[in-house]
Amino acid sequence: MKILVMVKQVPDTATKVRVQPGSTSIATEGIKWVINPYDEFAIEESLRIKERHGGEVVVVSVGPQRVEEAIRQTLAMGADRGIHVKTDDVLDSQTTAEILAAVARSEGFDLIVTGKQAVDDDAAQVGSLAAVLLDVPQVTVVLKLDVNAEEQRLVAERELEGTIEIVELPYPAVVTAQRGLNEPRYPTLPNIMKAKKKEVRVETLEGLGIKPQLKVRIVALSEPPERPAAKILTGDPVEMAQQLVDLLHNEAKVL
Repeated sequence: MKILVMVKQVPDTATKVRVQPGSTSIATEGIKWVINPYDEFAIEESLRIKERHGGEVVVVSVGPQRVEEAIRQTLAMGADRGIHVKTDDVLDSQTTAEILAAVARSEGFDLIVTGKQAVDDDAAQVGSLAAVLLDVPQVTVVLKLDVNAEEQRLVAERELEGTIEIVELPYPAVVTAQRGLNEPRYPTLPNIMKAKKKEVRVETLEGLGIKPQLKVRIVALSEPPERPAAKILTGDPVEMAQQLVDLLHNEAKVL
């Protein structure tokens, strides 16, 4: 099987994000960049499928020069090669999906796997949009995935309104991974050394025939307001209950 994995590099969730003054972007100084956590599940599942059925895992990522670090990490996990679509532009989900679809058409694929969403914009759109552009079936928020290579079919379990739905579909297809699908592996030292010699091909938007026409534009960014100091109630239980009722009635206006 040939599996393409879409990976995004995002700020570490432990990073305190600051808005660039007078800008529609965040301040990038001091940010630790990591692989989007949901994409790690996609990488791991792709590697497990390859281990069971053979084939090739190709990682695709879009972004500036620093994105190569994320690609190298996936190669150290066991991916075979990477494709870095290099751009400093801030792209929307539609354009990113167009890039993935263009790479998929040129490479050929049996399966595209990506995380259900990126933790920076939480759009959860790229996988589905790519499936539409490629005119292939898709299944999202997958918690379990079985591959029948002989019949070229997938059986997936996915989250749906607090319950589990079982979906069967043919491939080529697009799958988006949810937390709980697997436990991503850590790169070993030998594989880290091997990853340095694996191919990372650089592509450009122009080379792929992509002319960004953004459908979503960021018009403003602002940091959330500071939370007011907590109010500590004192006294015996009756007095504290009376204070709480007073606050809910006069300040919170919920009573």
